[in-house]
Amino acid sequence: MATIDVMPPLRLRRAVRGVILDEADRILLVQFRFPHETFWACPGGGIEPAESDEAALRRELAEEAGLATFDLGPCIWVREHVIPMLGGRWDGQAERFYLVRTPAFEPRPQFSAEELEREYVTGIRWWTVDELTTATERIAPRRTPELLTAIVRGEVPVEPVETGV
Repeated sequence: MATIDVMPPLRLRRAVRGVILDEADRILLVQFRFPHETFWACPGGGIEPAESDEAALRRELAEEAGLATFDLGPCIWVREHVIPMLGGRWDGQAERFYLVRTPAFEPRPQFSAEELEREYVTGIRWWTVDELTTATERIAPRRTPELLTAIVRGEVPVEPVETGV
């Protein structure tokens, strides 16, 4: 009798990210520098036990960008990212991206540079769509320029769009 290997379910960390756009349709991204790769992505992070998406996003945006007051828009993107993380505690991350419209501001994270570095955050800046489209740095998810272009044209998804990695 043949045996069937059954894979255990993936341990995916729940996370939220903010697609933060200012009045000039620039997007705020943070730079993540991991030992094996560096990339720019929307700020955000893991959801603590019993924490709502909104509470987690408000905490993360204050910590990483200093953005404490904002109106939370709809969830516009989702993605599952499978990669061992946090010392093997998780097999990856399931992310929900929320639209956040805000006046332009100078990012002033609540976290110190050392605290940010412990979370692998090493930079933060505003990007235009053109800068994203021509960037030589890695942007995650890879479809961010394409998806952001649609939002700037006024095409905000009614249902969340799967971004891919």
